[in-house]
Amino acid sequence: MSTLLEVSGVSVSFDGFKAINNLSFRIGQAEMRAVIGPNGAGKTTFMDIVTGKTRPDEGRVLWGERSLSLLGLSEAQIARAGIGRKFQKPTVFEDQSVHENLLMALQGPRGPWSVLFYRPNAADLARVGELAAEIGLADHLPRKAGELSHGQKQWLEIGMLLAQDPRLLLVDEPAAGMTPEEREHTTAILVEAAKTRAVVVVEHDMEFVRRLNCKVTVLHEGAVLAEGSLDHVTADKRVIDVYLGR
Repeated sequence: MSTLLEVSGVSVSFDGFKAINNLSFRIGQAEMRAVIGPNGAGKTTFMDIVTGKTRPDEGRVLWGERSLSLLGLSEAQIARAGIGRKFQKPTVFEDQSVHENLLMALQGPRGPWSVLFYRPNAADLARVGELAAEIGLADHLPRKAGELSHGQKQWLEIGMLLAQDPRLLLVDEPAAGMTPEEREHTTAILVEAAKTRAVVVVEHDMEFVRRLNCKVTVLHEGAVLAEGSLDHVTADKRVIDVYLGR
């Protein structure tokens, strides 16, 4: 499988503290990956570097078939290159309907005002229907996003990211605060998405990670401590000592 994203020898310090320490990581074109590790392991900083929010002190971050360096690009340029990120707290337009939220996302970063004067075509409306079905909100299209449950808002935000057709989706703790049923549905959404794109999930919930049934990367002190199946990494004595044994 050809590599989509390659992070190589990346380090970054904040006030003398090495948040990322010679980190190397790669993911293929259509692959699911879980990233786990204790608090302060560098999971969020890793996502910040890939999305251009944080500039590393050294190392390379290469993207796509042409090995484009992401380090010189702005956050907006990286998003346009095909990297989407979902933060822990869902950010949806609460006063707009599910339908309007998805339609706005299809329009890309043109802002809410342009949507007021925009007339969707048949292809856009069909795509909104497809996305709503994919995230399990087809019956909720007319509802205001603010009325949705926490889990449904998370799904809507994933749908809004998928509307922009990213090649890599970075998802931060999607299972947090969800009911068991919502967690199960979230798993299904992400597993389906990973059939056609790369999906990296940062998560603490081991049961959720097990359901994803994918390769796991364990970070510790800003570097990769172990990598492999969940059973493989959870049997690793170093992982038990620094993370699971706590």
